[in-house]
Amino acid sequence: MTITRFAPSPTGRLHLGHFWSAVQAHDLARANHGRFLLRIEDIDGTRSRPEHVQAIIDDLRWLGIGWDDDIWFQSTRIPVYRAALDRLGAMGLLYPCFCTRADIAASASAPHGPEGIIYPGTCRALASAERARRLDLEPHCWRLDSAAAMAQTGPIHWEDQQIGRVAVDMGQLGDVVLARKDAPASYHLAVTIDDAAQGVTDIIRGVDLLHATHVHRLLQALLDLPTPFYRHHPLLLGADGERLAKRNGAPSIDVWREAGVDPAQLLAELRQGRFPIGITVACA
Repeated sequence: MTITRFAPSPTGRLHLGHFWSAVQAHDLARANHGRFLLRIEDIDGTRSRPEHVQAIIDDLRWLGIGWDDDIWFQSTRIPVYRAALDRLGAMGLLYPCFCTRADIAASASAPHGPEGIIYPGTCRALASAERARRLDLEPHCWRLDSAAAMAQTGPIHWEDQQIGRVAVDMGQLGDVVLARKDAPASYHLAVTIDDAAQGVTDIIRGVDLLHATHVHRLLQALLDLPTPFYRHHPLLLGADGERLAKRNGAPSIDVWREAGVDPAQLLAELRQGRFPIGITVACA
């Protein structure tokens, strides 16, 4: 059975780019007589807001997108993420990192990847005694030792409907954070665990998350989780040529609602790849 999902974070209002992903995931499930799930990724307790959760539900209902089963909330699944971290720790694949963003940015050895500065591994080589001393005194996150992890799994890959087989290359991302200083799990860990727990077979999301899939595939291999098929679609751009994003001030869905846009017509146009004036599709 085909199972897809839409998993927004309640840190702001949805914009048209969110809707486009949701429609594609919804329609794939419906075309295959499968299930479309809604998951609220509210693991970031400092930025998630109840009013944004309700806005997500209201906006999807306004557009005419329905989901199956109860809504999942990541904030209720903290023990599951901790168990996964414990398992990775027992495998010798985690280490505490005490570096601040400023420390990493100032490091002369920090290389750059497609998503910015790659962590240079400063805390990976700390002596056990120093780690133990600092754990009780300093804020820290937990990082995945990517080289050690890849040594355990050997070469692995994943399949994308648009670009075919992709070999996992953690050199582009380095030792990613799996538990943050201010949150019990990172996006990478939580989304991988939850997709497997919900039986998601097909993941449709923007191409901006293409590199994150390397991390998710590695975690799947380490934790003996199934690997879904992926489709990373092009992003929508605003009139300024910037991709639609909350941090870029993309118009939220309530703007279209307040303008009196017919949701049925908007939904039909999204399905045909037509967008309101000023919105375009980025080159893949």
